[in-house]
Amino acid sequence: MALPQEQIYTVEDIYALPDGQRAELIDGQMYIMAPPIRIHQHLVMILSAYIHNYIKSKNGSCLVYPAPFAVFLNEDDRNYVEPDISVICDRNKLNDKGCAGAPDWVIEITSPSNPENDYGIKLFKYRTAGVREYWIVNPQKHTVNVYDFEQEKKSNLYAFSDTIPICIYEDLTINIDELLATE
Repeated sequence: MALPQEQIYTVEDIYALPDGQRAELIDGQMYIMAPPIRIHQHLVMILSAYIHNYIKSKNGSCLVYPAPFAVFLNEDDRNYVEPDISVICDRNKLNDKGCAGAPDWVIEITSPSNPENDYGIKLFKYRTAGVREYWIVNPQKHTVNVYDFEQEKKSNLYAFSDTIPICIYEDLTINIDELLATE
């Protein structure tokens, strides 16, 4: 008896989804995304604003994009992700559809329904695609896993109450508890 064949999806399948349905595509496997909870969206908003304001204050060239924002990690039609926050410094990667290639910094905020994607599958994909820095923000545990893929110097597990150094910016730190307290 033949084993059933696993379906391989493409970016075309993502764009064919019904309006309002979001999904990501990793190595041809589709991962349907549930609507985010309130704290997830709040963290996306305050972190995006903080990072954007820092870049603007330094007259930096990097751009910050909160989800939904399309990132085509590889030169194929089988990898499409929507990181919660993408920081892109090479503007040549940007086109009308999103980002063609790896962002410099990706922040994912875990969802209670599917944290294994951020800690496993996406960690591997982002590293191999060329992301320089990857954060996994866990609002349930109040922790931030920082992965410094360039130098490994600042890779660590931090609490929301810690002053977290940013790998791609030497003079930027973030204390999530302080950001939340100013709201």
